[in-house]
Amino acid sequence: MSKPIRMLPDGHPETGFVPSSLVAKEDFTGADTSERISSFFANEDESTVAGVWECAPCREVFDAYPVNEMMTVISGSVTLTSPDNSAQTFVAGDTFFMSKGTPCTWEITETLRKFYMIAS
Repeated sequence: MSKPIRMLPDGHPETGFVPSSLVAKEDFTGADTSERISSFFANEDESTVAGVWECAPCREVFDAYPVNEMMTVISGSVTLTSPDNSAQTFVAGDTFFMSKGTPCTWEITETLRKFYMIAS
């Protein structure tokens, strides 16, 4: 029987955070290259996943964002710049959605911790 899953900003109470490697080492913008993740949900084929992700400052250019993702910033800051150079900065408490295929530059300017839900 399914029941609601409480997602906690400090990660899953039983499994905690584990190292993650979604960001290429050369995309980090400082000496800190730490990145970690705490999973709260994944369906059988992992087409839908949810959890908490944390990453040190970095800058990535996406020709097409790889997934549909809803995010809520827990702490830190990320700026998303569109090809037309319009930028939006998201900080603690902000919730936003990125649709699969969106071109953008993703720049974490202060270590980011976010809730995420991905549907690929």
